[in-house]
Amino acid sequence: MPVRAELDDIDLKILRELQDDGRITNVELSERVGISAPPCLRRLRKLEEAGIIEGYRALLNAPALGYDLVAFCMIGLTLQSEVNLRAFAEKTLQWPIVRKSWMVSGESDFLLHCVATDLATFQDFVIDQLTAADNVETVRTMLTIRQVKNDGPVEIAHGTTKT
Repeated sequence: MPVRAELDDIDLKILRELQDDGRITNVELSERVGISAPPCLRRLRKLEEAGIIEGYRALLNAPALGYDLVAFCMIGLTLQSEVNLRAFAEKTLQWPIVRKSWMVSGESDFLLHCVATDLATFQDFVIDQLTAADNVETVRTMLTIRQVKNDGPVEIAHGTTKT
């Protein structure tokens, strides 16, 4: 796995541990990766400053909070100029139901990850906001049945990957 940043085995261990448990204390983290607490904290700060660690969040149980529907929407725009792509991207920022959004290549221009309390709420969003948005030509939706995997966003390789 190619790594763009200068990371050694300890850095990779830190990233693996934090991706598994973002609330781990620095002392416990240092014990797990095999170094003392002060250098561990320095490495952690360096990873944060380099933008490798973007932030920390709590992972919430959406159904426990009443968000029972997860769907993906593939959006095709009528015009794909930079101005139009940017305008639609900005529009997605205004829709709370859209939790993640990607500009993609292929048959669609955008892929939206949506979370809603129920099917009626999602349908209202699709009809009243998404299909009504400027420059939207096609909207294809996929309702999820069950999540079968939920690993961290990236795999942290084992072994030396320093470039």
